[in-house]
Amino acid sequence: MIEQLQRLPGVGPKTAQRLALHIIKRSEDEVKALAQALIEAKKQVGLCQVCFHLSAESVCDICRNPNRDKTTLCVVADSRDVIALEKTREYRGNYHVLGGVISPMDGIGPEQLHVEQLVRRVSQQKIQEVILAISPSVEGETTTLYVGQLLKPFTKVTRIAFGLPMGGDLEYADEVTLARALEGRRELD
Repeated sequence: MIEQLQRLPGVGPKTAQRLALHIIKRSEDEVKALAQALIEAKKQVGLCQVCFHLSAESVCDICRNPNRDKTTLCVVADSRDVIALEKTREYRGNYHVLGGVISPMDGIGPEQLHVEQLVRRVSQQKIQEVILAISPSVEGETTTLYVGQLLKPFTKVTRIAFGLPMGGDLEYADEVTLARALEGRRELD
C-alpha cells in the first residue's frame, strides 16, 4: 500500500507511510467507502467535451453556466489551474484546458495537447479575448508563445501578469520574477 501511495504526486515515503497507517487504523466500512469513492471517481470523471476540464458530465458546470462570459477564454495547462483561478472568484469567462505544456524533452508536442481544438474553438466562436494563464517555466513560455501566435489572427491575445507573492521580499526574488513584476505593473487607482 505504501508503494502505491508513493506513486501519487507530492507523496513521499514518509507521507505514504503515514497515510497507509491511517487507513489501516480506520474501520473496514471507512476503508471500503474510500475504495469505492476512488473507483467511482475513476469510472465517472472524464473530460468536458468543450473545454477539456475534468467533469462527471459530458459538458462541465462552467461551460453549461449561462452567466459566464462566452466572449472571454482563459487557456490553462491543466484542471488544477482552473480550480486555482476559480478560487479567486475574479474570472467570469470560460476556459480551455490544454492538457499539459509543450515539452520536447518529454516527447510532448502540440499534437499531444488540445491545441487544435482551441484554434478551432476560437476561430469559429465570437471570442473577443484569449487570456493565456500558463506557468512561466521554460515549457510554459514555449507553449504560451506557440499558442499565442496561432490565435493572434483570430482575436486579442493577452497573458496574465507574473510577479511577487504577497509577503514576498524583493531581495529573495529571482531576476525573471522581478522583470515580470515590472512588466505587469499597472497604474494605481
